[in-house]
Amino acid sequence: MTEEFHRIRRLPPYVFAEVNKAKAQARARGEDIIDLGMGNPDTPTPPHIVQKLVETVSDPRAHRYSVSRGIPGLRRALAGYYERRFNVKLDPETEVIATLGSKEGLANLASAVTSPGDTILVPNPSYPIHQFGFIIAGASVRSIPATPDDEMLEALDRAVRHSVPKPTALIVNFPSNPTAYLADLDFYRKLVAFARKHEIWIMSDLAYAEIYFGDNVPPSILEVPGAKDIAVEFTSLSKTYSMAGWRMGFAAGNPRLIAALTRIKSYLDYGAFTPIQVAAVAALSGPQDCVAEIRDIYRKRRDVLIQGLHAAGWDVPSPEGSMFAWAPIPERFRHLGSVDFSKLLLKEAGVAVAPGLGFGEHGEGFVRIGLVENTQRLRQACRSIRHFMTEHGGTNPTSQQAAPLRDTQSAHS
Repeated sequence: MTEEFHRIRRLPPYVFAEVNKAKAQARARGEDIIDLGMGNPDTPTPPHIVQKLVETVSDPRAHRYSVSRGIPGLRRALAGYYERRFNVKLDPETEVIATLGSKEGLANLASAVTSPGDTILVPNPSYPIHQFGFIIAGASVRSIPATPDDEMLEALDRAVRHSVPKPTALIVNFPSNPTAYLADLDFYRKLVAFARKHEIWIMSDLAYAEIYFGDNVPPSILEVPGAKDIAVEFTSLSKTYSMAGWRMGFAAGNPRLIAALTRIKSYLDYGAFTPIQVAAVAALSGPQDCVAEIRDIYRKRRDVLIQGLHAAGWDVPSPEGSMFAWAPIPERFRHLGSVDFSKLLLKEAGVAVAPGLGFGEHGEGFVRIGLVENTQRLRQACRSIRHFMTEHGGTNPTSQQAAPLRDTQSAHS
């Protein structure tokens, strides 16, 4: 009776726990901590969405059990979004399902389609549920590079040739969390052709579809002809409409995968609270000015953060998308590793970041910095980091202050 449960044994200690504990202790001492560690949007949900929730929640009929796969109007609204944004037609009955956030959908689909011992291909570093959703379901995970380029495609080819059993599914996430890489449609074409040839499912996480800062507008993998034969895509309202706590996401694409997710969810939940689903319809089908406004907020924050870090002597690539900067640990601190560096930054600068190790072993040497505070607080964080860098060997601000912004893609190449 003292032996650890089987599935729990497969989960390593939570990497972020040490930093979270130190953060809580600092706040208990009354210290002002600027928390850039969690991807938790701080901007309010647009008023017309909130108003629709308030209007609907007063109707007693909305207090009953809802529909696990989402009310029909919500599935139609998501299909309408895909047609407007990506020129992709979806059948709301067979190719769309609402989920309790994209995280829940990914984990439940992993449980629905995975047999013990299956091999799943997952980018490393990557958002933890991409890997652990399948590990919990009993699969073995094989890491591949996280970059949307020939390096990933070559690794996929090696994985198919050398994995026993042959991989059954592949996870991709662009714009990516934590690395902020963007993929283009040409890359997706190659990926779909590869997956169709080798009969591998693709599960695409498109949670950051609307958080981009340049001319490279993130596409959907479903735009590729034939993608629906092997792919399903997860989207979310969390970042697009600042609705993280509302827990509303979707899966769209291959009917067989959607049916599998629908069936397993029917045993596990009754869907989101109906007023939340009605408000989500208002988000998807109502005025979209708020999406551009939220995007612009993140763009301004990105510019303030990257310029401030450069001035502090920390050369961090400027992300093209997502709400994160993926920052290489400064050379003089590299020996600490991402967890101890994050704790030191918290202790001496009062700034919390997420250690890269929490996103996979190939995230070591980096920290993730979230654009989740206003520009005033970000400037304050950069001043604190500059002081921290000076205390530990100088910032060389003359060469760094005028450093141009570099996007993540060009920094990688």
